[in-house]
Amino acid sequence: MRFWRWPRNVVYSLLRPRRTIWPTRDGWWSLLVVIGLGVAAINTGNNLLYLLDSLLFGIIVMSGILSEMVMRGLWVQSVEPEEIYAGQPAPFGAVVLNQKRWLTSYSVTVETLGPEARPRVLYVPRIGPGGERIVTWEETLPVRGRHRLAGIRITTRFPFGLFVKAGRPQLRSEVVVFPAVHAISRELLRQLGAMGHAPARRRGGGSDLYNLRGYRSGDDPRLIHWRSSAKTESLTVRELEAETTEDTRLILLGTGTPGSPALEAALSEAASIATHLIRAGAGVELVGPGFFVRLGRGRPHLVRVLTALAVYDPAVPVRESTGSDERDAASFVPLRQVRVRLG
Repeated sequence: MRFWRWPRNVVYSLLRPRRTIWPTRDGWWSLLVVIGLGVAAINTGNNLLYLLDSLLFGIIVMSGILSEMVMRGLWVQSVEPEEIYAGQPAPFGAVVLNQKRWLTSYSVTVETLGPEARPRVLYVPRIGPGGERIVTWEETLPVRGRHRLAGIRITTRFPFGLFVKAGRPQLRSEVVVFPAVHAISRELLRQLGAMGHAPARRRGGGSDLYNLRGYRSGDDPRLIHWRSSAKTESLTVRELEAETTEDTRLILLGTGTPGSPALEAALSEAASIATHLIRAGAGVELVGPGFFVRLGRGRPHLVRVLTALAVYDPAVPVRESTGSDERDAASFVPLRQVRVRLG
């Protein structure tokens, strides 16, 4: 069994080597000179030509050995942004770690690959033993949805620039790109403006009084209620009510046409409305064809809503609703409704 497994591993390593090496322009000239000097030395028997050919061949061999020492023990970890919006630049990064205990890696480059991102070459001059370097760049992904990142590979031309040695592509991870979020129109803002007059009955940073309580260390002195403090002979602080917003059910109507500008514009509008409401303190529930996001508030909930909008695909068949569906149960909860037509 082991006898048959060994040749298979050898063939696999030959077809998919751990690292690839390719001559540069100077490397091709060096190889041609080595071949020319070797032919001349054999034909003439001149010892000086043999010495020159051996010297140049030794330089090529040492170049391969030293570049392998540079590449060995290097490890890459990606640094991805938490939120990526379509059409907006997003910062990406990679941490290059030298796991060798004694040897330093010189002249390392980090290359981004693949169709999703424009190829970039980022140079790292030196990484000491056990050290790490971080490289960053910006990418703009124009379309919402799931995107597979380009991948990253490490290359080096150390020490003489005769060959490019490259490792296997790594970090082919997947990210979710949210729909484009923009400032909502004044007309829509006026329609949503009434939400500020609804009582939220929770603490916040508004202007209405929510409660009176005793002073605690760290409270803003400007919130001290002096009249109540004088009556109780102890410092009393005003708690303010949040500048509240009505909890809203965002309803997406229709299914839309896959890849159409109308669909993308509608999803962008829904994402912008949800972002505006949640950042203003409102709760948002999302109801649409094929998905349902329960009422919630705060940044984690905003990420859930934007993710649902990002991965929506009208080409996927929608499951028929049943009476036990969460969506049907949610329809009995009285919420203000905002409708967006997908097309």
